[in-house]
Amino acid sequence: MENPPITGTPGIDGAVFGVNARMDRLPATRSIWMLVFMLSIGGWFEFYDLFFTAYVGPGLVKSGIYSTTTESFFGFSGLGGFVAASFAGLFIGTSCLAGMADRFGRKAVFTVSLLWYSAATLIMACQSTALGINAWRLIAGIGVGVELVTIDTYVSELVPKHLRGRAFAFVHMIQYSAVPTVALLAWWLVPQAPFGLDGWRWVVIIGALGALVVWVIRRGVPESPRWLAQQGRTAEAEEVLGKLERKVAAQYRGELAAPVASVEPATTKASFREIWQPPYRRRAITLLVFNFFQAIGFYGFASWVPTLLISKGVTITHSLMYAFVIAISNPFGPLLGIAIADRIERKTLIVLSALGIVVFGSLFALQTSAALLMLLGVAITISGTLLSVGYHAYQTELFPTRVRARAVGFVYSVSRLSAMFSGFMIASALRHFGVTGVFALISASMIVVMASIGIFGPRTNGLNLDEISH
Repeated sequence: MENPPITGTPGIDGAVFGVNARMDRLPATRSIWMLVFMLSIGGWFEFYDLFFTAYVGPGLVKSGIYSTTTESFFGFSGLGGFVAASFAGLFIGTSCLAGMADRFGRKAVFTVSLLWYSAATLIMACQSTALGINAWRLIAGIGVGVELVTIDTYVSELVPKHLRGRAFAFVHMIQYSAVPTVALLAWWLVPQAPFGLDGWRWVVIIGALGALVVWVIRRGVPESPRWLAQQGRTAEAEEVLGKLERKVAAQYRGELAAPVASVEPATTKASFREIWQPPYRRRAITLLVFNFFQAIGFYGFASWVPTLLISKGVTITHSLMYAFVIAISNPFGPLLGIAIADRIERKTLIVLSALGIVVFGSLFALQTSAALLMLLGVAITISGTLLSVGYHAYQTELFPTRVRARAVGFVYSVSRLSAMFSGFMIASALRHFGVTGVFALISASMIVVMASIGIFGPRTNGLNLDEISH
């Protein structure tokens, strides 16, 4: 059928044949998946930058720049200070600047934030003091924080409703492949000093290469038609969506389904106050609690894998090897998510994944066998990445298009804050109670996660984005 125009009754949601109706009827063809893939490539460098924190840690200690633990809780010369700087930057980026994607568009902010953290990471690799490294790590973290929210918002708006769960799982599968990559590079480079340069610096420099691919990516990804329609830029939305529909129709080799009238993005201006009005207030509070505790549980393991292994009596070389084996499993959680993410309710996936972290983490703390440590580390990692797939999709679904990036950035920012303090909390727990104390803290956090989403989270699977927001 001929593509209907993006039209609607002025000032009223529920426009007939609007952007949501036309986007949500599209089948999952190569063009749709290619958009998701290109965004995920940008996210690959973001995850590389985010996760090298754990793998360069032993190298930073070995070089004498940091110590593993500190006498005081807020000891910035310890490894916890480096972790905290990372998450302080992420907090600033997500809480203060992520809303720029609602004002300036998903595409522009996606590009600028990737360039931002690539440049800051390169400068960080040239620093030789804890203060200098912490400062530039914080600046890089700001760019990563903005990028995290922008990619999630972008993906949720570029795919039809029946594909959201699988799309986020696919993005995470690509993104998490950065983790074994950085683990392998750290295992190889951190114990060495190629060309007289500390191995950890090489690992960081490689992560800054994302700036070289950003221009290729940005040419192939259009602006979100849902955002354009919300901004009242209907001609541009029509151009982007019409082009996508023609590509999808050619690949589908059949007539596209007729659009079904549905709730459309309102063209009213976004206001942060909306987050504190029904029904968003309850959702915001639920996600604030959830994000505060999920970050302690998730990053409490992910950012400390090699260090936790060393505390179990494993040498630095072998800890990096074991950490690499564990890191290889990162893409397998999202790969499983591709199969189940749109079949199981999003909130249920989150609860079950958190339960897996509790069970496998408790068993990890009791083991001394290298084989069992790696096996349980893999199980924790798969549970954690499935949790990530679930909640990254979930929180973008709970707010309307006009304020989606700002709202997600706000609720997500508290996870950056708790993750920042988790560096000190994990270091303190490790110092006084060992690995068992670390996983007691992680388990308690995951129990709160399960309760908050399981009891207060709404259902979202298969629903129109703006329908959920109503």
